[in-house]
Amino acid sequence: MSDLDPAPRDAADPLAAHRDRFVGASSPLVYLDGNSLGRPLAVTGVRLAGFVDHEWGGRLIRGWDEDWFDLPQRVGDDIARTCLGAAAGQTTIGDSTTVLLYKAMRAAVALRPGRDEIVVDRDNFPTDRYLAEGVARECGLTLRWIEVDTALGVSEELLAEAVGERTALVVLSHVAYRSAYLADGATLTRLTHDAGALVLWDLSHSVGSVPVELDGWDADLAVGCTYKYLNGGPGSPAFVYVAERLLAEIEQPLQGWIGAHDPFLMGPTYRPAEGIRRMLSGTPPVVGMQPVRDMLELLDRVGIAAVREKSVGLTGYALDLADDLLAPLGVGVATPRDPALRGGHVTLVHERMREVTTELWRRDVIPDYRDPGGLRLGLSPLSTSYAEVRAGLEQVRDVLGGLLG
Repeated sequence: MSDLDPAPRDAADPLAAHRDRFVGASSPLVYLDGNSLGRPLAVTGVRLAGFVDHEWGGRLIRGWDEDWFDLPQRVGDDIARTCLGAAAGQTTIGDSTTVLLYKAMRAAVALRPGRDEIVVDRDNFPTDRYLAEGVARECGLTLRWIEVDTALGVSEELLAEAVGERTALVVLSHVAYRSAYLADGATLTRLTHDAGALVLWDLSHSVGSVPVELDGWDADLAVGCTYKYLNGGPGSPAFVYVAERLLAEIEQPLQGWIGAHDPFLMGPTYRPAEGIRRMLSGTPPVVGMQPVRDMLELLDRVGIAAVREKSVGLTGYALDLADDLLAPLGVGVATPRDPALRGGHVTLVHERMREVTTELWRRDVIPDYRDPGGLRLGLSPLSTSYAEVRAGLEQVRDVLGGLLG
């Protein structure tokens, strides 16, 4: 269809010039998995080389006094300002997403003594569910499950039915990892607070792609990764946010030296640091923070609103192409069509999508697969073109059509 030609879209895209900043973006490979691992920025190689030669190799242990000790909070503030709609002093870079989610869950339920339920939906990311199960077991709590449509997510009505006077903590994903359903952060936070509970937001599939307003929502805690839309690389460290009003009383369970009031005192007992640094435990991942800094600088220049506009355009285009090229082959859509309810990826469903994904990877077309039968397209706005989306979905049509005979 002529109205699905990608060329006019790419020509009119105000962010198109940024694509060349990413390593490999000009190659023939079609990369549609930016919500699992973002492409590296070309400047990151220069930054890392400079860090090895000058900061690590040149300054050595002096780097801690000169820069590194406060780096987790500085990078955390940059994430907060650029992506989270949060004031300074509430966000820090720390451990992996899993470890920070665990810390946040344990700390949150401790702030609500006498309440014995954690609310979580059955389609939340596996780590979130597994951790909630573990924390409930450790603390003698009960899980209250929200049953959700896997093509959607947690709605106002579903949460209202689940929370009550027994609820200590609600664990929610801002963007559902399968369907890309975009939760209403402000409304769900308000409902949680009306029940007297705290809410922990997992922002892993939204940060850097979808605007977040943690302070505006009156959110309590949040955790997110940096290797998806923040392009920090495999295993890059996660961040944790704790609302300022909770910082004086929150106590996280992994009491390490770097989160102590005076780390170099090496005192006989643990006394937590003031502010967000108390959420840290061990030595911060200084090397792992370097690539994230490059992406944050780019996002700061471009603006998250422009990124979101491009994201809506890419995902809408992917849905239109799916209707045109793939619906005749029996492919369905497991992602909200309303852009106000949709994050930065699209999931297309067919019983043979696992086989399709295997063949696409062999052809250097890289989407993602999620059961049941979901082909997930992670469209990173700054590194993905409309032509790339078209090329990828044409390959999906060809491979699936071949399998169906």
